[in-house]
Amino acid sequence: MPLLTIHRTTLYRYQQPVSLGEHRIMMRPREAFDQRLLSARLIIDPEPNELRWLHDVFGNSVAVASFERRTAGLTITSETTLEHAPLAQTQVDVENYARLFPFTYSAEDMPDLLRSIERQHLDPERIVDNWARAFLKDEASTGTISLLTEMATSIKRDFTYVPRHEKGTQTLIDTLKKRQGTCRDFAVLMIEAVRALGFAARFVSGYVYNPSRSEGVVGGGNTHAWVRIFLPGSGWVEFDPTNGIIGNRGLIRVAVARDPYQALPLSGTWFGLPASFLGMDVTVDVHRADPDQFPSFGHGAVNSRRSGASGK
Repeated sequence: MPLLTIHRTTLYRYQQPVSLGEHRIMMRPREAFDQRLLSARLIIDPEPNELRWLHDVFGNSVAVASFERRTAGLTITSETTLEHAPLAQTQVDVENYARLFPFTYSAEDMPDLLRSIERQHLDPERIVDNWARAFLKDEASTGTISLLTEMATSIKRDFTYVPRHEKGTQTLIDTLKKRQGTCRDFAVLMIEAVRALGFAARFVSGYVYNPSRSEGVVGGGNTHAWVRIFLPGSGWVEFDPTNGIIGNRGLIRVAVARDPYQALPLSGTWFGLPASFLGMDVTVDVHRADPDQFPSFGHGAVNSRRSGASGK
């Protein structure tokens, strides 16, 4: 199980000092059986006068920072080291009743899954529906895992990944027509497609670990996005349509939500002249950590620490 360190820095630049409003920071990876935090540190410059933590409605960790002094720049750095346990596609197990599509979620699960099955984007001409149903070769004998795997890998195979730094996602129709987009666009397309088939799906924001250039993993260097689909027997299972990954290999979860706007890594306000904003720079580095720095690693103990905020 690899030990990984994630270093993310976001820098806002202004032409002259501005006043900062409240900022919500969602950069701390989620604690789970397959990813255990060993250390987490948040460094903010200028130092906020108040920093508090909360869990949002999805259980994501959110830091809320408030500022008093004016500044010509804002730097937020998140440094995290965690133990990551890869789950391969062969380890995904599905209950007998759900191994063939279509199936119906159990009465116990359905009330909690309904909002994740609801469509979030209009599709009046049923373009997304028709694209999704094209993967049903023979509805009477379509394997659930093979159906979802084919959809994810076909996006990797037939669509072109094109980085885009603007906020938000393009429309589903544009993604299908252009056959290109960002990881966010591909995730939203797959979410809406599987929801059209009755699956519960959620948007995931986090990081992707690329151990070598030879593996051809894309989406690094910034926040990555993929999909979680609820499968009876295994629960929420990762599907990364950008890289054709099934399971969590190389995928580090930070935020899980119904829609991308609920999983923004950083959001906030500032007050000043409109021309004051010069731009934003984001750098993300994910690499293997040195186990010698964490002597308890591999012995069942977790040394977790979290700082508030410190200025330079």
